[in-house]
Amino acid sequence: MSSPHNPSQNHILAALPTAEFEPLAAHLELVPLALGEILYEPGGQLEHAYFPTTAIVSLHYVTESGASAETAGVGNEGLVGISLFMGGDTTPSSAVVQTSGHAYRLERRLLKQEFNRGGLLHRVLLRYTQALITQMNQTAACNRHHSVEQQLCRWLLLTLDRLPSNELVMTQDLVASMLGVRREGITEAAGNLQRAGLIRYRRGHISVLERPGLEAAVCECYAVVKKELVRLLSDVRYRQTASAIAA
Repeated sequence: MSSPHNPSQNHILAALPTAEFEPLAAHLELVPLALGEILYEPGGQLEHAYFPTTAIVSLHYVTESGASAETAGVGNEGLVGISLFMGGDTTPSSAVVQTSGHAYRLERRLLKQEFNRGGLLHRVLLRYTQALITQMNQTAACNRHHSVEQQLCRWLLLTLDRLPSNELVMTQDLVASMLGVRREGITEAAGNLQRAGLIRYRRGHISVLERPGLEAAVCECYAVVKKELVRLLSDVRYRQTASAIAA
């Protein structure tokens, strides 16, 4: 029986031709990521890059008062730890597991070594970084100018794009922390979406019942983020097309 885990479930790893992937393959370590696990904290030295396959990691900025808000999410389309190859090594943000699952971990020295070779990995990582910056910029604009309900729709759709099902394990408190809003605002927004028949919320589980309805209710920010990722990586060819390309 084949293993349910495969590096090609991560789009960046799947984009590498065999000649570039094989030197990395022996050093990729499959690790489970638990909900709420902290992969790195503000100012801490990053020791590994993480290529999620089934997990989703939330990048947060935490204020001095302890309040936080998500600046971006990373799933099977990308990697956690761009500062390792951008030259910074540390970051003022934190990375927290939003959805439990698995990722492949790579020691920082090896990532830098392969990045500096200047092959396809170099190009794909830089393009992914541009897409991640777009997501961060759009998140900032969305949080400032759009309603909590629109923000919730954006967050739900981006999360769904990284999952194999329409079921999310997520409490309202955690969603509120992600969006940097009061829990009451999430309760009201989720209630509106549930009454409209778009989602069902129960005991920390969110089921998306009508995705087209969410897409109709969301602001333009979701489409901007998704289109930019597709645009930047549209010419990438994957080793395993069926398992690597997002829906």
